[in-house]
Amino acid sequence: QVQLVESGGGLVQAGGSLRLSCVASGRTVSGYAMGWFRQAPGKEREFVAAISRFGGTTSYQDSVTGRFTISRDNAKNTVYLQMNGLKPEDTAVYSCAADVAGRVVPQPWMYTYWGQGTQVTVSS
Repeated sequence: QVQLVESGGGLVQAGGSLRLSCVASGRTVSGYAMGWFRQAPGKEREFVAAISRFGGTTSYQDSVTGRFTISRDNAKNTVYLQMNGLKPEDTAVYSCAADVAGRVVPQPWMYTYWGQGTQVTVSS
């Protein structure tokens, strides 16, 4: 089993930055692709970004491309999401997830393990 714990969320003004972290425990996730998803109140969960096992491939939702950067440090069993130029529409609970098959995909049902999430609130 893998446990994922997110941190780094908070309240920030529009245009500000946050860096989310997702620390894995239980076993190494270096063999897994990792993704970030978000869910705003009353909305479906949506894909934000994903990264391959060794970081060579990344994928982003169009609305965050150029503003968000996903990265990972396998030695620390940690995945990051650097968020710059935040907008009020980025407000959501952000969760990380692990795909044991190593696929960089946007579909949440492809991911096996999920964290509880961290709240990001962007004020206008």
